[in-house]
Amino acid sequence: MPTPRDARKVTVVPGGPLLVEGPVEVRMEDGTVVSSDRFVVAVCSCRRSKRYPLCDTSHRKRR
Repeated sequence: MPTPRDARKVTVVPGGPLLVEGPVEVRMEDGTVVSSDRFVVAVCSCRRSKRYPLCDTSHRKRR
């Protein structure tokens, strides 16, 4: 199991999410923590996701 000090690989997807090697914890502005134990986690960068901060592919539905 990785420790918090282990480096994580982050991939920027143009026009899409940030792909982060998991598991991850995302700390929100209000102090809440969103956790995912998946091996790769898609973090929303467009703020369109209904599951923000996790990506739900809403960036594909540009209006």
